[in-house]
Amino acid sequence: MNRRITSALLTLAAVPALLLTGCGLDTESSAGGGSAGSGARAGSALSAVDTLTVKGRAPKTGYDRGRFGSAWADTDSNGCPTRDDILKRDLRDVTYQRSRSRGGEECRVVSGRLAPDPYTGRDVTFRRGHSQVDIDHLVALSDAWQKGAARWSPGKRIAFANDPLNLVAVDAGPNRSKGDGDTATWLPPNKAYRCTYVAGQVAVKKKYGVWVTAAERDAMRKVLSTCPTKPLPTGPAPTTAPSRFHAR
Repeated sequence: MNRRITSALLTLAAVPALLLTGCGLDTESSAGGGSAGSGARAGSALSAVDTLTVKGRAPKTGYDRGRFGSAWADTDSNGCPTRDDILKRDLRDVTYQRSRSRGGEECRVVSGRLAPDPYTGRDVTFRRGHSQVDIDHLVALSDAWQKGAARWSPGKRIAFANDPLNLVAVDAGPNRSKGDGDTATWLPPNKAYRCTYVAGQVAVKKKYGVWVTAAERDAMRKVLSTCPTKPLPTGPAPTTAPSRFHAR
């Protein structure tokens, strides 16, 4: 009997120590542990960061724009080049050059306003042939090439280059300063757009299986931790273009 009482007293005495040290408790969310953190929710861009493969950047050897097919291929077969589809989606006050061969269908964008430009927050005027507007790949083709796309099929690379999920109309100036930068090396000057920008990159890399570097993953977490409930964008475009577009 005395032994049982002694054993029980020792067990009770150990409880405060367990509570103080956190033994046996789920402490991952409070400690962080290098994860996205307790603020991430299922379906958020922040939670999706930890689903991306982390590897080093591969050499750029063999990269060429042509490896992603002809520019702005009509992969969705709607009769309009991808570039015009994105201009129509992102610009305001759009005007078109009507096509007689297409029965006057509105396709070729000739003018409009980017109001505002997401990268700078300023309004930019688009005029075909004299434009200050570019169509940017959120995940640059060269960046993708160095992080998996070099091993893709031609159809997958063409789909990637023309997927609306990966495309946005922007001011030409900051876009050209971006080059093939990833989140660790370049972010839009407009801080209010950074969560949307990084969430888009995460969505594209997740969809196509493009990996990230450790520095890039950490930079993504840092930006998205300021907007932990930001949803992960989605897009219906397939990850393989129709066979007629495949490079020969």
